[in-house]
Amino acid sequence: MNEQRQQVYFELIQSLLNCPSGEELEILEANREILDADLTQKMLEKASNLLKQGEQNQANRLMNMAGRLLGVYSNLSSTAKGQEYLYFLMQALELTADSRCDAQVVYPLLAANTDKLNLNLVKELRHWASKALTQVEAEIAQSRAVDVFNFSTLIEQFSLGNKASNIEIAITGYEIVLTVFTREAFPVEWAATQNNLGYAYYQRILGDKANNIEVSIAASQAALRVYTREAFPVEWASAQNTLGTAYYQRILGDKASNIEVSIAAFQAALSVYTCEVFPVDWASTQHNLGIAYYQRVLGDKANNIAVSIAAFQAALSVYTREAFPVEWASIQNNLGIAYSDRILKDKANNIEVAIAAFQAALSVYTREAFSVDWASTQSNLGLAYSQRMLGDKANNIEVSIAAFQAALNVYTREAFPVDWASTQNNLGLAYSQRILGDKANNIEVAIAAFQAALNVYTREAFPVDWASTQNNLRLAYSKRIPKDKANNIEVSIAAFQAALSVYTRAAFPVELADSDY
Repeated sequence: MNEQRQQVYFELIQSLLNCPSGEELEILEANREILDADLTQKMLEKASNLLKQGEQNQANRLMNMAGRLLGVYSNLSSTAKGQEYLYFLMQALELTADSRCDAQVVYPLLAANTDKLNLNLVKELRHWASKALTQVEAEIAQSRAVDVFNFSTLIEQFSLGNKASNIEIAITGYEIVLTVFTREAFPVEWAATQNNLGYAYYQRILGDKANNIEVSIAASQAALRVYTREAFPVEWASAQNTLGTAYYQRILGDKASNIEVSIAAFQAALSVYTCEVFPVDWASTQHNLGIAYYQRVLGDKANNIAVSIAAFQAALSVYTREAFPVEWASIQNNLGIAYSDRILKDKANNIEVAIAAFQAALSVYTREAFSVDWASTQSNLGLAYSQRMLGDKANNIEVSIAAFQAALNVYTREAFPVDWASTQNNLGLAYSQRILGDKANNIEVAIAAFQAALNVYTREAFPVDWASTQNNLRLAYSKRIPKDKANNIEVSIAAFQAALSVYTRAAFPVELADSDY
């Protein structure tokens, strides 16, 4: 945009601000030849500056005129509330550009406006981009696309507000950027955006999980078509790490094959990410590799868990509690899970290490700050205590029950149905084994918990979990202190037959061996 044109815009905006109320449309009509998207952008920028200076009325006046000119905003933008979203968006993009994507500068603005980090902002971002990036000179569109990319990166990593909404805003931003930075014209920028989009989609909370992961994989693979190891080794490693993370979470396809692809991707990334040169990226990838090996289907189970533990411990050599408390807590939680299932060494000691790791994680994961992570770790701690060999058995079960009940304060059926069902099932098992309290009542509580879990664990959606819970229900009914013994036996048999409809000897030999039928 040339200086003469900018001066014309500036003079028109000043005329609009200085004119008596009601004469704005007449002035705009007289200057119809310069009414374009660039003018609108300048008006929005000026309104944002006026808002910073406390000139609320003048900012509102200019924003209303800009909204009319764009003619593309949703009904939200025509309301006072909608104008607030637009103000905020303009401020955020401007601050991102002026600070050169400095989180320490931009995050205070986001923190002060967490009420606007929602799906309404997604709509405003799309509507703004539909004009601000398409009806301007290419150079201006590219500059604005960079601002949107940087803003999306910042909000994706922002810890406050609603995580699901933050990710939606970031995804929207990346998708907008890809309309400007095509592979043909801007291959490097296109690849960077695809890589970030892949990272955002595997974290996505809204939408269908399976589809989100497929989009993440496709985006990462797209990035790798430009990011070769030879030309872009660091970016290639980053895309490999993202790809690996998506594959170990993949729902579609063969589970065993997915995990093998995941492991190969992490190992590829580690060929670039060395501890000496890239300690944080190396630690992050080690953590991911540990998760993949823990989930591995192929190979020797005992060895897979041993490799998983080694990878977690390697990551902890960089991710200390002091420097990286959240990452440290996450690894401690995963280390606890791996030790709970460890086959090698002494089982009793493995469980003690697992409990210590979960308790360590809970020293960071508080319910107030990390409610979901806290609930997950409480659930894992409950499982570890239910398996504990050392200490007083009765007390271990009480601690286990308390941990599951704590998790259920966060894991509600409405918000987290699968986690709720899993925790209900585990709570039922703990009550089935309970030593303290009234035995008959303990079994009734266990039965109620198993039946609750089966409201979510249907045979169609979760056949293995459904069968396992049916078998647990069978055992509880067999222990029931009956009012009607015959009925208890009939219900127990029916539950066992239900479980056997999924548990075949070929596919589930261990489950059948443990079912003492």
